[in-house]
This record gives sequence, structure tokens and C-alpha cells, in this order.
Amino acid sequence: MTNPGKSSRRNFFERMNLALTGFAFTSVLPFKTAAAAQEAGFRACLRCRPEISPEMAGWRGTSNTVSRALALIAAGFLDQDDATVEVLAGRLGIGERHLRRLFEEDLGASPSTVAQTRRILFAKQLIHDTRLSMSDVAMASGFGSVRRFNEIFHDLFGRPPSALRRQPRKKGGGADNSARDGVTLRLAYRPPYDWPGMLAALAQRATPGREWIEDDVWHRRIDLDGSRGSVAVAHLPQRNSVLVTIRFPSVKALPAIVARVRRVFDLGADIVTIDSHLARDPKLAPLIAKRPGLRAPGDWERETMVIPTQDNAPPAWRPWHAYAAQHLRMATHG
Repeated sequence: MTNPGKSSRRNFFERMNLALTGFAFTSVLPFKTAAAAQEAGFRACLRCRPEISPEMAGWRGTSNTVSRALALIAAGFLDQDDATVEVLAGRLGIGERHLRRLFEEDLGASPSTVAQTRRILFAKQLIHDTRLSMSDVAMASGFGSVRRFNEIFHDLFGRPPSALRRQPRKKGGGADNSARDGVTLRLAYRPPYDWPGMLAALAQRATPGREWIEDDVWHRRIDLDGSRGSVAVAHLPQRNSVLVTIRFPSVKALPAIVARVRRVFDLGADIVTIDSHLARDPKLAPLIAKRPGLRAPGDWERETMVIPTQDNAPPAWRPWHAYAAQHLRMATHG
């Protein structure tokens, strides 16, 4: 005999599965990037924190030109008063029309929309993770004015930006601070991350008096646009993140400083893909197994990673020559 109750439950779940399957095919719209979704009128729910997720590899696009443009946008290039997409294209050595076409092909969104999405996400992180005043958040994230900042947040989230900030738990703990007092942010990466390997690489090339490592924390003095400050980067392995403390007199410099920290510590790397690709080489496989997550440190000043050229480097290492070279260097000196 069959159990009618059990049969009924099975039929119910089968119907639900068909309904969900149909929903998946008819009601889900795929987008290449968050900027493309925002351009189509979507946004993340307020409980989500896309601004603290690891940088998406897809944002780098498939062309070197788009990658360079994204690096400039991340550093706040389009936040400058006289900066336009045309000026950005000129900086890259191409026409504005061609740049817009590349962005649509690679990212599904225009350069202006990508820049606006970056401003909104960075502003959200500052609202959630710091006690900066709303006017400082507006300036730091690249909005031209507090009024524009308020308008965009109200249009996107249906409330003013101040409504997104959680109230401090301790009484008297909600005083605003400035960038000079210190702004601390958490920047995520995709694990694994060889932190000792990164610090060893940075220590080897450190400029005396400008960079130093103390108690597993990297420190650097900053000279930017005629002002001076400092940055310190610590590791949070339990959160797959680094903790960045920035002290600088101007909040407008925060995007550029954060972009440089991301570059130096190679936070945007899809390291699992890189390691699996390089591990196909019998020479590199044991080195990668010994030090999974070893990154190629970027340069504080240069916008792009310096890739060492080796006449005898196997073609299979492309485009990850810098990572292969770092593994070989650590095997010799680390």
C-alpha cells in the first residue's frame, strides 16, 4: 500500500520545483556588473553590503583599456570638477565614443554609471563603518555637493543617507571624526591570502623612512596633492579582509588612497583561478601547493602592475607572469 500523505507531499514539492524552475527562467535578469543593474533601475536591498564584498573580476573587463579606465575611476578620476568621460578617454589615448562602446561591451554600463555606482557603494561603506559627518561622506565618495548626495540616495533608497547609519551602541560614541583623526575601513579579498608572503615582498622593496612593517602591520607615509598623512594595513584572516586605517587631512583623497591600497595588496585578484592556471606547470605546482594565495604586490605610484619580462618564461604563464615570478622569488629568497 502507498502512503497517500507521502504521495501528496511529493506531488506538492514536484509542483513547487516546476514553479521555481519556471520562475528562474522567466523572472531573473542577468547583468554583467552592479553598474549595469543600477542603470536598468535595480539596486541591492538595504541589508546587503555589496560595498564590502571582494572586488568583482568582471569589473576589470576583457580589454586592457577598460582595466586602466576602471583603475582611474576607482581612484576618483571622474569625481574631479573638470573631469568628463571625454577627458578620461583622452587620458587613455582613445576617443570618447570608442571608450563608451568598450564599456558597454565589457561591463554593460557607461563610464558615468560605473563611477556613480562606485560613489554610492563607497558612501554606503563610509556611512556604515565610520562616524564621518554626512558632508564629509559626500565629499569623500566623490559627490559634487551634499544636496546632490542626498538627492541620489533618496531616489535610490527612498530615504536620506543618514537613515542608513546604525546608531552607536555606547552613549556618547557617535561623535563625528575627520580623516585626520583616522578613518578605518575593511577591504575584502578572495581567500586564500598569503599574508606573510605579501609582507616579505613589501619589506624587500620598502623605502627607508617611508614604509615599514611593525607587528605584522604595514605602514606608509603619504604625500598626495601637497598634503601629508599615513596609512596602516593589518590582516583580518577570520574576515578574509584587511583593515585599513587612513589619516589624511582631506577626505577627498580617500578614494585614491583606498584604490592604492587595493593595488599594493592585490586585493582584487581571483587567486584560486590564477593558482590553478599556474599549477599546470610542473615547476610551479609544488611552489603553489606550499604557498597558496601568494599575491603579486602592486606599486603605490603606478596605476598598473609591473610585469617582469623573462625571455625564457613559458607562454603558459600568461597572463600571470607576475605571480609566477613571485613564487620563484619566494622559493629562492623566502
